[in-house]
Amino acid sequence: MLWSLIKIILFIGIVAALTWGAGLLLETQGGVTVSIPNVMEFNLTPLNTAIALGVLVVGVWVLLKLIGLFFAFVSFMNGDETALRRWSNRRREREGFEALSDAMMALASGEGRTAMAKAARAERKLQRPELTNLIIAQAAEMSGDASKAEEVYRTLLEDDRTRFVGVRGIMKQKLLGGDTETAKALAEKAFDLKPRHEETQDVLLRLQADKGDWSGARQTLGAKLKYGYLPRNVHRRRDAVLALGEAQAHAEAGRVSEARDAAIQANKLSPDLVPAAVMAAESYVALGQKRYATRVLVKAWNVMPHPDLAAAFAAIEPDEAPEARLKRFRPLTRQHVTNPETKMWLAELHLAAKDYGAARKSMGDLAEADPTARSLTIMAAIERGEGAPDSVVESYLARAVNASRGPQWVCDVDQYVAPRWVPVCPSCGGFDTLSWRVPPQEASGVLAGGGAMMPLIVGPDVANEKPVATDEAAQPIEDAEVAPAEEDQDAKEPLSLATHLNGTGDEDVRKAS
Repeated sequence: MLWSLIKIILFIGIVAALTWGAGLLLETQGGVTVSIPNVMEFNLTPLNTAIALGVLVVGVWVLLKLIGLFFAFVSFMNGDETALRRWSNRRREREGFEALSDAMMALASGEGRTAMAKAARAERKLQRPELTNLIIAQAAEMSGDASKAEEVYRTLLEDDRTRFVGVRGIMKQKLLGGDTETAKALAEKAFDLKPRHEETQDVLLRLQADKGDWSGARQTLGAKLKYGYLPRNVHRRRDAVLALGEAQAHAEAGRVSEARDAAIQANKLSPDLVPAAVMAAESYVALGQKRYATRVLVKAWNVMPHPDLAAAFAAIEPDEAPEARLKRFRPLTRQHVTNPETKMWLAELHLAAKDYGAARKSMGDLAEADPTARSLTIMAAIERGEGAPDSVVESYLARAVNASRGPQWVCDVDQYVAPRWVPVCPSCGGFDTLSWRVPPQEASGVLAGGGAMMPLIVGPDVANEKPVATDEAAQPIEDAEVAPAEEDQDAKEPLSLATHLNGTGDEDVRKAS
């Protein structure tokens, strides 16, 4: 409303100014004479002069437009761009972007065939393959046309702007097809093109770990740290795992020096990584540096007691006497005194020294509070060493057959129980997913059919017999022979079988039995 009023006022002002100017020109004396010698002469008043000048300006403007139109017609005939052509291009571009928009909507809606048709129309209109080919490839993937998708991705390799997209697309096709070797090579190429791309880093790292390319995986992991995709503490842990994988690969190939260096580096990066500590300790022992091996194992044990650590600690001095070993183990047994692993190892050390009373004291109520095949087997050895009836020993062994095997290397993703630690889970392919813990009940490692085997092992009369309580102050057998020669050999067999079922870290128990 206000703007309309302003325009009216301006119009009236302009008309008034023109009227006033025309009045001045009418009142002005004199004029302008235009003379053409010997032809004609014009005498113009001031008002006529002003009108003539206006007509002259308009005429010149019209003439220039006619000249421009003429040259535009000549350019059109020569094939040059004209307003008509520009209008046609704008229309084609508008239709192309509408088709591109429809293709994107169809792709988001899961209509692969429709998306391909719309993208093809957009390509005809726009002539912009860097925009349309990606949609065509993704639509072909959605429709299950892998060959078409790969064909389109290959066309993207020809343009520097779309080369990364093409490499990444073909890499994903190879992964879906199970061709991990080619996928790994393409992932390396994509990483070279865009080292900051997080998804490419993750895919390449996984493929390198699966293929055992530990050195390349460590470089990729370093890139994730460099570009801020990984916290420094997580990087140290994963780098330690990769270094340990590299050490194991060197060891399997017989490259002792390289394996030793990688194992020591893995232990320095993550002192609580049990396999790294064990391998580093073995490397130090091979170098004659037993003090360093002891330090590594004690530090790892302080974080988490583990039977492999104790076994490696025992291997530092393999030929020492049981009393000397018991003394040397004090840096371990003084830590985590309530931990079942510490209790069982201390009991095994006492068993090796034939101090059965101390072994029983070390075990406490572990066999009842947390019964495992190993703890029950140790109690069977203690009972036999103290001269308990065979029925007591056999009842412990009968329980050991069906008891849990205790903590094992269990995958945190799919609960797979691995026989030994490895960087990559053999079941789900997860990286650094194995942890030392008791597996779920359905994967606890209990011997299948153990209940049916018990009568065959211990006889039907003692298969369900409870252990008989014995005097805590019972004196250990002074005789060096735990089982006399005349003892029925059938009474020894259950202990040997149950000890074998126990698995790792029970060599001292076997000796005591």
